[in-house]
Amino acid sequence: MQELSHYIDGKHVKGKSGRFADVYNPATGEVQARVPLANAEEMDHAVKIAAAAQVAWGATNPQRRARVMMKFVDLLNRDMDKLAEALSREHGKTFPDAKGDVQRGLEVVEYCIGAPQMLKGEFTDSAGPGIDMYSMRQPLGVSAGITPFNFPAMIPMWMFAPALACGNAFILKPSERDPSVPMMLAELLEEAGLPKGVLQVVNGDKEAVDAILDHPVIQSIGFVGSTPIAQYIYSRGCDNAKRVQCFGGAKNHMIIMPDADMDQAVDALIGAGYGAAGERCMAISVAVPVGEETADRLIAKLAPRVESLKIGPYTAGDDVDFGPVVTAQAKEKILGLVETGIEQGAKLVVDGRDFKMQGYEDGFFVGAHLFDHVTTDMEIYKQEIFGPVLSTVRAQSYEEALAMAMDHEYGNGTAIFTRDGDTARDFANRINIGMVGINVPIPVPLAYHTFGGWKKSAFGDLNQHGPDAFKFYTRTKTVTARWPSGTKEGADFSIPTMD
Repeated sequence: MQELSHYIDGKHVKGKSGRFADVYNPATGEVQARVPLANAEEMDHAVKIAAAAQVAWGATNPQRRARVMMKFVDLLNRDMDKLAEALSREHGKTFPDAKGDVQRGLEVVEYCIGAPQMLKGEFTDSAGPGIDMYSMRQPLGVSAGITPFNFPAMIPMWMFAPALACGNAFILKPSERDPSVPMMLAELLEEAGLPKGVLQVVNGDKEAVDAILDHPVIQSIGFVGSTPIAQYIYSRGCDNAKRVQCFGGAKNHMIIMPDADMDQAVDALIGAGYGAAGERCMAISVAVPVGEETADRLIAKLAPRVESLKIGPYTAGDDVDFGPVVTAQAKEKILGLVETGIEQGAKLVVDGRDFKMQGYEDGFFVGAHLFDHVTTDMEIYKQEIFGPVLSTVRAQSYEEALAMAMDHEYGNGTAIFTRDGDTARDFANRINIGMVGINVPIPVPLAYHTFGGWKKSAFGDLNQHGPDAFKFYTRTKTVTARWPSGTKEGADFSIPTMD
């Protein structure tokens, strides 16, 4: 069995804690590797190396740092298939979906090539008599990211690419469930010219996370995962005077108006609800048809499409719509919530509980499920299931549908399908959710905008990637300069003004 490592100071380093986690092949259920779980001493060692390496990296001009990002993009394109195959093998998502995971991270790296423009400060000539004033955006020092299993390429790149482009060193603590791709990314960055020690990959569990939260040298922390852990990391990180951004759970609603193109809406729900086996924070997990007739038409078209979804291992190529979920525990939780939905009175229109993948009986496959007549007091509505389960909640009016999404504790993403511009505009303006789609089911912004939810889906005042990333990974220094020329002698005890 393969024993994985940490990646510290440009080298693969064996773990010293004596603790390991199993890495599964979700399609077969077999343990394919072990990953070491770092202790606080190992994390401290990695941070010290990162801090030392950051000094020269932070002093490197932004254009040269951008050139490393440019080369990194070339290498990502070169190794796209290799990265996607490794990702699929540990995560279970289909090969095309794995390539999309890498591609969306690559696009943020491309945006970071513009670091010289994004890092420019401001200058005011003659702010006062003989006084010039200017600001500089400077790196924080050492930053850290704690990333989830469901996007092992994309989200690490969303964090470390802007952090590095800004001149920081970075400690990445990836998910222990699929840790290989983050280490491959670190290798590619050094091939692209990143100095050794500037990016460290340290595997671990809660002990490693707490070491990051408490380490005095680490200045900022990014996190993506569940809301309870996001709240914990945000609270403890802020208590330790760190800059923190945390992104948590989601329950994304898609409202289908009576005038919507029903075929388009069904296509959107199939892809957004069941892609990646529902293991996306931006997955649509609640369909909200407005009016009984709309609901009946939706279910009539949707049910046969759900029943015909193709499930299988990533090795089946393009013939598979989605693969297994990541662990046996995830499968157990999903099926438990399905049973709860039935017990609480929801109608299970498509039942995937008995799905078995021939030849892969020990894999973590979950069949596609479709519920109708779900109500807002049911657990399958309130909880983030993170599996191939779509709940249909019938609304009698647009206002009821709008209120449903607005009243939910999560506010990550939402969508509306309609042909009416007034309705779409009203929805976009009034909804209290961070990312909104109009006839777009998964409204993940492109790299030059920012990604982030509202309510209990996000903690912190700055979002991921886009302009916010350059604000998050730098601090502003403002300089007031006077070069005396015939200035009167003597002390001035008044507060400086513009006069």
